[in-house]
Amino acid sequence: MMLIRTLDPNADLARVVAFYRQTQDYWLLAEGKPPDAQKAADFFTDGPPGCDPARSFRLGLFLDGELEGLAELSFGFPQAGDAYLGLMLLSHAARGRGLGRRLLEHVETLARAAASDCLYLGVLESNPRGRAFWEREGFQETGLSRASEDGELRHVTHRLVKDLQPGTR
Repeated sequence: MMLIRTLDPNADLARVVAFYRQTQDYWLLAEGKPPDAQKAADFFTDGPPGCDPARSFRLGLFLDGELEGLAELSFGFPQAGDAYLGLMLLSHAARGRGLGRRLLEHVETLARAAASDCLYLGVLESNPRGRAFWEREGFQETGLSRASEDGELRHVTHRLVKDLQPGTR
């Protein structure tokens, strides 16, 4: 049985810590090191600049009671009426089973309910499978990219967008 629900920082922190450890492949790609407990705790408070964490959604996708995916959705970035998907990550067991699409559909429903016209996200250039997923789901390049460097780790992140209200503009 699949369930998507809001995660609670007190009740669900241990689940998020364990989930982050299970998804070390992503964190090694993105940050060059495995996540620690503080990184998992930061999931409940991090967000894009100018966004109110109290208005954000921290979602968990559960299969048979086990946390197998999570997503962070914020509002007000890059523009006031926009939604931003800061993170969406699935466990190895959940990948390739259509669950990413179901979690994304839930996120898009929340964004539309908040009257957001667009949903933005950033995808690492070094994550071609992730980018292919986003493009299959209707996200398009915005033309904005950002290069970053942290010691030996160098990244290019591309901003993608999906129009949530097609035909209204």
